[in-house]
Amino acid sequence: MGQGAYILGCEGLTLSAREAAFFAQSQPWGFILFARNVDTPDQLRALTQALRDSVGRDAPILIDQEGGRVARMGAPHWRQWLPPLEQVLGAGDGAARAMWLRYRIIADELRSVGIDANCAPQADVAFGATHPFLRNRCYGQDVDTVARISRAVADGLLAGGVLPVLKHIPGHGRSVVDSHKDLPRVDADLADLSATDFAPFKALADLPLGMTAHLVYSAIDERVATMSAPVIGLIREQIGFDGLLMCDDISMGALSGTMAQKCIGALAAGCDVILHCNGDLEEMREVADVSGKMGGQTQARADAAIAARKPAEPIDISAAEAEFHSLAKGGARV
Repeated sequence: MGQGAYILGCEGLTLSAREAAFFAQSQPWGFILFARNVDTPDQLRALTQALRDSVGRDAPILIDQEGGRVARMGAPHWRQWLPPLEQVLGAGDGAARAMWLRYRIIADELRSVGIDANCAPQADVAFGATHPFLRNRCYGQDVDTVARISRAVADGLLAGGVLPVLKHIPGHGRSVVDSHKDLPRVDADLADLSATDFAPFKALADLPLGMTAHLVYSAIDERVATMSAPVIGLIREQIGFDGLLMCDDISMGALSGTMAQKCIGALAAGCDVILHCNGDLEEMREVADVSGKMGGQTQARADAAIAARKPAEPIDISAAEAEFHSLAKGGARV
């Protein structure tokens, strides 16, 4: 049975019989979890095992565990962190090492509950007008800093046996509205976009997984990037990203049209897989029906991503925490 060209969520803390039967039949490539799915470590381990059991394979399980405002796993069972931008600024010259340690520790927490992909690094360049939903989740305001910290984040995750998901390609930093609710429009010219927004992603183009941005780049196309063949072509050719490319959540308010229209549009534009996050079973049935199975180059990219998922390298977590504290100058709540 082929793997579906979609990543799906589930409704609650346990997998229902209806969900398990649907996943067994539809065979999503992977799963994504949110705070609604998280309670205790034991509960989360049982859920990740149930998800994999439903498809009969070691499917990747994703989460957004950036630390700071976007963290699906929190106290009292898991560490809390400052927003990434605040962390980077506080660590100064030691920021790259501090962020490597931060995400190596996060990877250890994720793997301990069966999660093996994290939606980070976020290689968006922050601007003065960047919408607050995004700004303090960024790593800096210049290309070199963002690329350097993004590489440290990705390497920390990979060392911990967790696949990084590079986001939001080709760059979300100029957004002045929240794409969860509205469609941002960026009117910068292509030269400026190439020199700033796109550049960190080009430096990270070797990563195995990536996620699109729900923005309109008027210098390239009037269609939203996730539905734009010219933008996806730019991601592949100019930026050079050849990993498995998922859309940002297909349910977000930035996108218009029916669920079927959105899925068909994203796949036709060149996205490899649909990311559907809200756990609504009837919507997921529609996603599976219209998106179909992986094949050809998409399956090859998916297989390459799975091959990049390695066992965690040994680490002394207590020593890692101590080193982190020495670099972070009070910039963590661990």
